[in-house]
Amino acid sequence: MPKGLIIVESPAKANTINKFLGNDFLVKASMGHVRDLPSHEFGVDVNQEFKPVYVIDPKKKKIISELKEILQKVDHVYLASDHDREGEAIAWHLRQVLDKELKGKDIHRIVFNEITAKAIQASISQPGDIDIAKVDAQQARRILDRIVGYQISLLLWKVIAKDLSAGRVQSVALRLICEREAEILGFEPKEYWRLETNFWRDDLIPFKATLEKYAGKKIELPNEQSAIEIIDVIKDKTATLSNLKKSTRLLDPYPPFITSTLQQEASKILNIPAQRTMSIAQQLYEGIQIADEHTGLITYMRTDSVRTSDDAIKDCRDLISERFGKDLVNPNSRLFKNKTGSQDAHEAIRPTSCFRTPESVEKYLSKEQFKLYSLIWNRYIATQMKPVKILNTQVEVSIEQAIFTSSGNQVVEPGFMKVYPHVSITEGLQLDPKYAVQDQLEYDDLIKTQNFTSPPSRYTEASLIKELEAKGIGRPSTYASIITTIRQRTYVSMDKKSFVPTPLGTDVNRFLVDKFDAIFNVTFTAEMEDKLDGIEENNVRWQILVKEYYDVLQNLIGKVDVKAEKKSFIEETDIVCDRCNEGRMQIKHSKNGEFLACSNFPKCKNSKSFTRSPEGGIIIQEPLALEEKCPKCGSDLIERSGKFGAFIACSNYPKCKYSRAKTLGFICPKCGIGEITERKNKKGRAFYSCSTYPACDWISNDKPVPIVCPSCGNNYMLEKPGKGNGKHCPKCNTKLE
Repeated sequence: MPKGLIIVESPAKANTINKFLGNDFLVKASMGHVRDLPSHEFGVDVNQEFKPVYVIDPKKKKIISELKEILQKVDHVYLASDHDREGEAIAWHLRQVLDKELKGKDIHRIVFNEITAKAIQASISQPGDIDIAKVDAQQARRILDRIVGYQISLLLWKVIAKDLSAGRVQSVALRLICEREAEILGFEPKEYWRLETNFWRDDLIPFKATLEKYAGKKIELPNEQSAIEIIDVIKDKTATLSNLKKSTRLLDPYPPFITSTLQQEASKILNIPAQRTMSIAQQLYEGIQIADEHTGLITYMRTDSVRTSDDAIKDCRDLISERFGKDLVNPNSRLFKNKTGSQDAHEAIRPTSCFRTPESVEKYLSKEQFKLYSLIWNRYIATQMKPVKILNTQVEVSIEQAIFTSSGNQVVEPGFMKVYPHVSITEGLQLDPKYAVQDQLEYDDLIKTQNFTSPPSRYTEASLIKELEAKGIGRPSTYASIITTIRQRTYVSMDKKSFVPTPLGTDVNRFLVDKFDAIFNVTFTAEMEDKLDGIEENNVRWQILVKEYYDVLQNLIGKVDVKAEKKSFIEETDIVCDRCNEGRMQIKHSKNGEFLACSNFPKCKNSKSFTRSPEGGIIIQEPLALEEKCPKCGSDLIERSGKFGAFIACSNYPKCKYSRAKTLGFICPKCGIGEITERKNKKGRAFYSCSTYPACDWISNDKPVPIVCPSCGNNYMLEKPGKGNGKHCPKCNTKLE
């Protein structure tokens, strides 16, 4: 008979822990939260101190039944969900749902920072209780998010378009992106000029220097004439190397990764989005089969603490000594200080064993897992290595009253950069050591160049996460979901790697800032995050905090004139409706973007898609006419675009409502009757299915193409979306580039 039941969140985590404990314990997964606020109801009783009404997830009923059955066979239960607010809430909900079956049994809460045999055994030997303060902090956040989601999102539906959403933190992130875009669009470049030339002595390598000071003051050259005037004064005059300064400085390594810095660096260095980074890190944390051992490779990945254990530091220093030599080990153990307000319950993100090097586990990992593990391993190993020694050189060259300057850096000792080279060091000037102060220098003609100041850069994933963290908006565990949400809602698009607000996102932000600035601003949101953290520290009752927010929100909602606001988001045009010939076409909004609709709606339901010219003009997108007649009424058939993709419809709509799916032109490989169609899911992603669905359930996320497989003769291959468009055979898996 097993000693007890251990309940974790995921099957992967359960599988790893089960390998350590064998038959002594049963290890089962709850698959995350077993209950939550209802999906289609408010679920919060505002008159009963915001009491949440939780419902069991229908998908979890089978899991709960299985857990209840197992509980009849064991006396000890260990709730082993993650050691954070969400994990604590999962454990608490499990206890509530299984309350009847848990009576008379020993119930323990166990936590661990890494999934290794040693850590699991230690947690079982020192169990604790559920931290109700953590549960309350999670409940407060969940209820606040529900209040905003239901009440302000409903206003967005009425004012702009259906199916839009606002979020307590996501809307502030959107505001940052929109304000940056407005700053860029409103930026007026300022002209300035630069003077520079090459200096040298004898046959020494020349160096370039730029005019920095004139007549003892920092110089600004606002136009070409000001540059010409200085050139006329100093040209052909004697140049002297008036100052030469060399100094060394030490550059210490970065702290080990926390959630936010891991997301930033994975985005910048590996080009992996934040959401994907967290998914891969979860896999590395929950366990990988390494030869005969199944173990977690990294510590818990949702943390804002840079602290690491003494054992881990010793492990790291021993590895450096053995692999890179004792000379590269920092003389003293390097400790890093947490920021004020950081939670110290976890360690930083680090490898569970420094001696499990990236190359030793590469063959057991996917490409993405290997890249991320290498980044985490390298960053942590670097923390106990010697600093980088840098030689900085600064020179000044005098010509009359003009001072030209140049500077540069040279790495003398690479130190930790042997392991973690992702450090920005500007090389610049590399001066020949034979140059000396008071050298008389020759120089080329003075070159004047026109320049303009640049607007601030758009936010990338990395810079947005950095800004959110710096301003105290959200918490590290939420950054990835914030970014995913505003992208899925099409509030932003991506230009290369940068966020650009869409017209829809701009409109949503305009409404929220105009009517709800008091709660959707940086200061209020950051202060609210601190107060929510205070719940976890038992400094405030969560109900008081939620009421404070709720009262402010209700006051703001009461001031919104929905009719007037809705009108303000409708843009009038001079385009006459071509269906009723009476109304004018208006620009309205849906969650999919702008469209044209007749002002006589609902009497006239004419609508059209359009795009804008670079100057902002309206270009109507007429449906594509087909050389085919409607089988019902004989009118021309046209190709239209709907929320689930392209389809064929009668041009005589709404009098004739004939329509059919647009097909790719070849027969379904499963039923041999229907044809393959391209559709879109609710998130706008393309997929392919049989036109006879639901009679035939053939489906694929990859596009079928009519290419015969050269290996097995299968009459089609599948094409992967995105870069490369590689093709593979679904029957024999032959790949074509």
